[in-house]
Amino acid sequence: VQLQASGGGLVQAGGSLRLSCEVSSRTFNAMSWFRQAPEKGREFVAGIRYGGSDTIYTDSVKGRFTISRDNAENTVYLQMNSLKPEDTAVYLCARSKLIKPTARPHEYDTWGPGTQVTVSS
Repeated sequence: VQLQASGGGLVQAGGSLRLSCEVSSRTFNAMSWFRQAPEKGREFVAGIRYGGSDTIYTDSVKGRFTISRDNAENTVYLQMNSLKPEDTAVYLCARSKLIKPTARPHEYDTWGPGTQVTVSS
């Protein structure tokens, strides 16, 4: 399985972006988005179960970000609204080893190369 993220860019604070993660083949595993800012560790952002009924978010993005997936298109999305400068990071999508999404990076076995999101103040 290969993952390819896209949709990043430069946006002003308060703006929106939608990230996409194309998966090379169907997966029934949970999928998630993580992010990594310079000189910071990898941070969990949001995760979703195959059926879409189970989603989790880190507290700092709740109410602003929405994760979804289109299983017919093998694509996972992250809609990001009300962006803040502290959201600036490389965003990576990842496939879990599990069915249920979790926030622990070691429970993910496949990672995409990431897409840069920069939010200016």
